[in-house]
Amino acid sequence: MPSKKALVRRPSPRLADGLVTHIEREKADADLAVEQWEAYVEALGTHGWETVEVDPEDDCPDSVFVEDTVVMYRNVALITRPGADSRRDETAGVEEAVARLGCSVNWIWEPGTLDGGDVLKIDDTIYVGRGGRTNAAGVQQLRAAFEPLGARVVAVPVSKVLHLKSAVTALPDGTVVGHIPKVDRPSLFPRFLSVPEESGAHVVLLGGQKLLMAASAPKSAELLADLGFEPVVVDISEFEKLEGCVTCLSVRLRDLYA
Repeated sequence: MPSKKALVRRPSPRLADGLVTHIEREKADADLAVEQWEAYVEALGTHGWETVEVDPEDDCPDSVFVEDTVVMYRNVALITRPGADSRRDETAGVEEAVARLGCSVNWIWEPGTLDGGDVLKIDDTIYVGRGGRTNAAGVQQLRAAFEPLGARVVAVPVSKVLHLKSAVTALPDGTVVGHIPKVDRPSLFPRFLSVPEESGAHVVLLGGQKLLMAASAPKSAELLADLGFEPVVVDISEFEKLEGCVTCLSVRLRDLYA
């Protein structure tokens, strides 16, 4: 049986000091962010996910974006080496959490950099965004870790957004969804569906046809509902001010060994 565990990490009180790269800075409300994070965690739990809270890193403003610190493939956890120096201290607590869950642990080493938000898995194909926080050495090391396990790693360009999964994610049938102005090369994906809002490109697969989505993408949610999917909507406005989306607030561990 597939596992349904999700790593999450409580927002730092310094959230408003988080990095922004491709957008204008807006002041994030740390208290409202905690409320939104709790609602996000509740949504995961309501739909059958057991959340595992990683120890907080209050001195790391971006630490709530836990997805960037580890990439999972089957039972193997690849601890990343974030492309931003200020985020390097975020990985230790995540390494401890996945080790406690019985994962085999590997690491990205210098000079490699890799952010988990640059990694999109569709079955055994792993797309890796190259051009922002993830460098060529990071892609090479990810390939060395996962291709012997049966993965096919495909590097794709990212220049218009922070991470690959800021531009595209995938539906349960493997169709990639994206907002065309933010996607470098839609033709790289065998099946691609354009959505009308940037945040509509961000979906978390909750199981069945249920998709966790941001409240900022009502037109995209309507489109996907018309196609037979079931959007589960959460407000993550304070995280969006820091280029965050629904995917980066958790790490879904679907293939842990029993």
